[in-house]
Amino acid sequence: MTTPRPAVRLSYEMLANDDEGRMCRDISEEACNHQPQNFLRHAVALGLSKSADGLANPKLVLSWLMTHLGAPAGLVGLLVPIREAGALLPQLFTAARIRAMAQRKWAWTAAAFGQGAGVAIILAAALTLSGAAAGVVILLGLAILALSRSVASVAYKDVLGKTIDKGQRGTVTGVAGSWSAMIVIIFALVLILFSEARAAVVLGALALAACAWLLAGLTFAGLAEDKGAQDGGANGFAAALANLGYLREDPQLLRFILARGLLTSTALAPPYLVVLASGDGGAALEGLGALVLASALAALLSSYVWGRLADRSSRKVLIWTGISGGGAMVLTLVFAALGLETTVWAMPLALFGLMIAHQGVRLGRATYLVDMVGQDRRAIYTAIANTVIGVILLASGVFGALAALAGAATTMALFACMAAGGAITAYGLKELGNG
Repeated sequence: MTTPRPAVRLSYEMLANDDEGRMCRDISEEACNHQPQNFLRHAVALGLSKSADGLANPKLVLSWLMTHLGAPAGLVGLLVPIREAGALLPQLFTAARIRAMAQRKWAWTAAAFGQGAGVAIILAAALTLSGAAAGVVILLGLAILALSRSVASVAYKDVLGKTIDKGQRGTVTGVAGSWSAMIVIIFALVLILFSEARAAVVLGALALAACAWLLAGLTFAGLAEDKGAQDGGANGFAAALANLGYLREDPQLLRFILARGLLTSTALAPPYLVVLASGDGGAALEGLGALVLASALAALLSSYVWGRLADRSSRKVLIWTGISGGGAMVLTLVFAALGLETTVWAMPLALFGLMIAHQGVRLGRATYLVDMVGQDRRAIYTAIANTVIGVILLASGVFGALAALAGAATTMALFACMAAGGAITAYGLKELGNG
């Protein structure tokens, strides 16, 4: 048995609100002994990864960068589909390979290095290329980043379930989200204060993102992880098709995926809010810093709270975020109807509320998925859910593009209905009784 150093134990107790007398409920005794230092490593590694995500945000930062470099609009439009599809769709086919690893922390570590390499390629393209050539290489770097992230997503939830006890998982994710949001807030403020040097700031941010993923991988590699079962390590389409059978066998998994799919509206709606708020084509370009700031502030102020609430009832978090997300979208429509969309406070307020809801969706769905299934199926369930959601996101993107022909307000109203439907669907989920 190893005893955590006093500083590690104190830091853990302050962040996790834990105590010496608490017994671990669903991890091994050895993992329980290592939990304080593992908790801190999770918080640091995941926070570094989240910080890098914010510094290299495809929806905001990379789209601005490609436009700045003169890439064709058609290539810019591929950023989000490549990011989302590349990060989610391959997971059903990689889960079995990850399952064959006794310690899955190495998969996450390698994936972190891969994401850093992807950003390094993007940075090199921005420094040496322009026009269509820059756009193509940036998309290549983003594809590498997205594929690496798909591996990280499957591996992380499995490692989290093996190294952090039920009741602390949402908390450690919330801690990581809170401190990483501070980094992104600083980035946003620098963008606002030094708007004349925005290009240099963005390039510097990409360099920091690459370094952050490298450090995240090194930190995560130091986790004390029990060796897990390695059965079911086959790979390929046969394993993927077999895994889809769980959708028929487990109605709770199917309902969870449906709820999560409907709640993707909180991720898809922000661009349409920006369209409603923008009076001219240059508004979005000038507002890069403000948009990043609103998103980061929402993460900072809500991540830890959502994490603690998710440890009590991740099901209720999904319900509340569906309601609050739909409410923020309705508020957006009300502001637009009242002619307040061009004021300095109305749309930023609505966006802030929407991003708070989205943070809750992310934490609630991750915690629920980890807690709903044991170690033997955790990686597979994660892969199934993420792959199906990848398809839903692509379909929703096409759906949103078609709906946009009827106007941004119509699209926003449809997304609000999706969020409400997500809350209703989540209401029917089984209460896991985390608290």
